[in-house]
Amino acid sequence: MFLRKPALRARALARRSETSIEAAAAYAAHLATEGLALVMRLRPGIVAAYFPLAGEPSTLPLLVNLAGAGVKTALPVTGRRDTPLVFRLWRPGEPTRQGKMVIEEPLPAAPEVAPDLLFVPLAAFDRAGHRIGYGAGFYDRSLTGLRAKKPICAVGVAYASQEFPKIPHEEHDESLDYVLTERELISCRVLR
Repeated sequence: MFLRKPALRARALARRSETSIEAAAAYAAHLATEGLALVMRLRPGIVAAYFPLAGEPSTLPLLVNLAGAGVKTALPVTGRRDTPLVFRLWRPGEPTRQGKMVIEEPLPAAPEVAPDLLFVPLAAFDRAGHRIGYGAGFYDRSLTGLRAKKPICAVGVAYASQEFPKIPHEEHDESLDYVLTERELISCRVLR
């Protein structure tokens, strides 16, 4: 039976919510190490990650490792509905403020940038790089706009339990290049 996006999203988020505090901490440490290794291999100019909400895998240790390696890092800023995200330079330790989605964001004075590699949050994914986000389409619009200007690498961040055999996708849905779970780095490019 082929589930629709809302049902898949709900199932994936329920699976994610079963993650123990210890497993979440272990994955954050794994993401910090393996994410840095991927960035060092691909050598993007600017890397964006997200400031984690409750239940999301934490990218904060990754951002610390990236900054420590001299990589320019950025966080997204959420604007009006139906608009792409704006990315602003941010390093761990710099101030943030709560944005419209109750997510910590860089201050408005931080320079706006166009990242080359993005660590993307998600609810569900498949090995072909299709993802389901949270339903507002911010990352799809952002990836579309960035990819119209230059090559962009999108890395999904998720627990292995959030994988499904096939995610329904539409023409406007942007695909991931990789997914980094606590178990493996999945290259989605070879499956398209």
